[in-house]
Amino acid sequence: MINGADTVFILFSTSLVMLMTPGLAFFYGGMVRRKNILSVLMQCFIALCLLSLHWMFFGYSLSFAPGNVFWGGFKWAGLSGVGLEPYAAYSATIPHQAFMIFQMMFAVITPALIIGAFAERMRFSAFLAFILLWATFVYDPICHWVWGEGGWLKSLGVLDFAGGIVVHTSAGIAALVTTIFMGKRKNLEHTPSPHNLPFVVLGTALLWFGWFGFNAGSALAANGLAVNAFVATNAAAAAAGLSWALLEWIRNGKPTVFGMVTGSIAGLATVTPASGFVSVMSAIIIGVSASVLCFIAVSITKPKFKYDDSLDAFGVHGVGGILGTLLTGLFASKAINSAGANGLFYGNYKQFFIQLFAVIVVVIYTFVVTFIIYKLVDVFFRMRVSEKDESMGLDLTQHHERAYTVLE
Repeated sequence: MINGADTVFILFSTSLVMLMTPGLAFFYGGMVRRKNILSVLMQCFIALCLLSLHWMFFGYSLSFAPGNVFWGGFKWAGLSGVGLEPYAAYSATIPHQAFMIFQMMFAVITPALIIGAFAERMRFSAFLAFILLWATFVYDPICHWVWGEGGWLKSLGVLDFAGGIVVHTSAGIAALVTTIFMGKRKNLEHTPSPHNLPFVVLGTALLWFGWFGFNAGSALAANGLAVNAFVATNAAAAAAGLSWALLEWIRNGKPTVFGMVTGSIAGLATVTPASGFVSVMSAIIIGVSASVLCFIAVSITKPKFKYDDSLDAFGVHGVGGILGTLLTGLFASKAINSAGANGLFYGNYKQFFIQLFAVIVVVIYTFVVTFIIYKLVDVFFRMRVSEKDESMGLDLTQHHERAYTVLE
């Protein structure tokens, strides 16, 4: 039976999650050099267009239709059978189409997260082919495994409330693959500073705001579980932002705005799988842990191994997603969510190993399939722009536009 309050809540949450993609555009756009900001904005917004259609034509069916253990098949292709009545296997109180479009926004932002790895050097035509193939052959199957009816990881009891595995781990590993095989940006003696920090802060604000829909909306009802996810989300983001600033202060002598907002995003990514299973105090611990591990990944590990993850998509989302998934196996409590499971700290050591197994499987699958897609697209479209185009900037060479009257 449809519940009006739940339906309004999910539609509002869907709107919040949709806002995260424009938020990501400003977050990433402010971080690149000014000659490439429009290319990042274009990539994020075109992802919203392309992947919305992908989801309605066949992506939702592959992800959520009751098919086999690997993916859902084409039973719901073109939204056939996806009507205005609830589908009880996912939510008994909202229209099936409301659930579909809520999940659509997850399917949009996940490939968009990968943009941070190859920013400033991928051809636009290759980008379109890459994200469409990646959404179809990486995101859709993993989504079905973890959240879909009959999915094999779901059957094992994996806990992922809002996308630590499905969204952040998969996007983070794909980011690592693309940055390794695409190589460093040319003529880059040192990592450039963000060209527009206010844009980065604006993007962070929109992402943080949208994340309440991302996590709280995953309760799929206006209830106490949604409230817990909402509060836990804010707690982790606040703890991570503060602790990242303190780490910078200790290590570099001064805290930075850029570091603080990066820490907040790391906290949000890390608490995502746990938000509907852990207490608020546990979420604070998760936020601090996210800040420490992601700070090490971004500030120490990346310079040591010299890979050019342009905007730290792997260091924040990949590391955060993996860490959050594992910490869910420690801090999850049935006192918070009776439909979940207890973690290791609540007497169920098996849950941690289930989480670890899921991470290993998704990391390997994502790495291999992303590599295949990358090589395939490179053959037909050539992934990387020419050195001349890269030097001129993607705004002019890919879109024949410029954001500013003077270029650097």
